[in-house]
Amino acid sequence: MPKITVSTMVAGTIEKVWQAYITPDDITQWNAASQDWHCPRAEVDLKVGGKFSSRMESKDDSSQGFDFAGTYTKVVPQQMIQYEFGGRYADVTFEPKGSEVLVTVSFDPETIHSHEMQRGGWQAILDNFKNHVSKK
Repeated sequence: MPKITVSTMVAGTIEKVWQAYITPDDITQWNAASQDWHCPRAEVDLKVGGKFSSRMESKDDSSQGFDFAGTYTKVVPQQMIQYEFGGRYADVTFEPKGSEVLVTVSFDPETIHSHEMQRGGWQAILDNFKNHVSKK
């Protein structure tokens, strides 16, 4: 099954964009697909074999939530992060383009939700990331 890909252009230097993507305090501010969800905690051990985890839950009912967690399989600082999560894989790339950085996420889809729904959710998270970096 082909990967789903989402991307956005983020204003800022590669250093600023990279740090906002990998820093737990930043992740908790942008890692949600809609306004009624949030990310109350995030953990990052950014190295090959290191683990990550982000708690995603409804703002109204914390029992509606899940841990998005996995293991880093490749890390090239300020260029690429690859990780495994639940038997699926994702790649995140960072490409400087003048005063912006193109951030692209490609991931293996799951089989429960439609590709359109998955693409929309991941794109919404990436758009929140873009907005967060623009306010820093």
